[in-house]
Amino acid sequence: MIRVLIADDQALVRLGLRALLDNEPDIEVVGDVADGLSAVSVAAQTHPDVILMDVRMPGIDGIEATRRVVSSGAATRIVVLTTFEIDEYIFDALRVGASGFLLKDTRPTDLLDAVRGVVAGGALLSPSVTRRVVKTFVDRPSRKSAPHPRWSSLTEREQEIAALVAEGLSNDEIAERLVISPATVRTHVGRAMVKLGARDRAQLVVFTYQSGLGR
Repeated sequence: MIRVLIADDQALVRLGLRALLDNEPDIEVVGDVADGLSAVSVAAQTHPDVILMDVRMPGIDGIEATRRVVSSGAATRIVVLTTFEIDEYIFDALRVGASGFLLKDTRPTDLLDAVRGVVAGGALLSPSVTRRVVKTFVDRPSRKSAPHPRWSSLTEREQEIAALVAEGLSNDEIAERLVISPATVRTHVGRAMVKLGARDRAQLVVFTYQSGLGR
């Protein structure tokens, strides 16, 4: 059973999401809240597998709520909900540990697939969308930052593969380009994520761009 917490300040959005999720035999809604502080509090009490987190909420916003949940050490995956595909908050959400984002007008079947996929360990953004969103904001002068402090711990091959992930390539595409097996690519991606402390592929892309690759 996948346990989901809904955090959105619009009652109709919460009602619609709950109605959709409650119809699924493998999904249980453990709560719905209207602000960021409540999201953090209820998450600590209910330990959801996934939080569907609105960005703009009263009190603390979805970005700060995401940061607090992630920094608590919880295994909860956070999916940011937004109205616009290119939203200035998306990069911040990925940077603090969100596993990706969904548009609020996403088709119901896609939302359900996303909830199940992120629990299975996938990043919610497709590689190409991840690249476009992250590049948009990392390339802004005000958003440039120092390389990840553990970036130098990656081998040359791990850095190379991380850069290809940031280009939007799938594991199979990387394997074809480098003439290695997809299993080897997965191993290198996994090791890079462990060394950098990346929760998933989306955050690996963020760290790669911050470190000057993938541009």
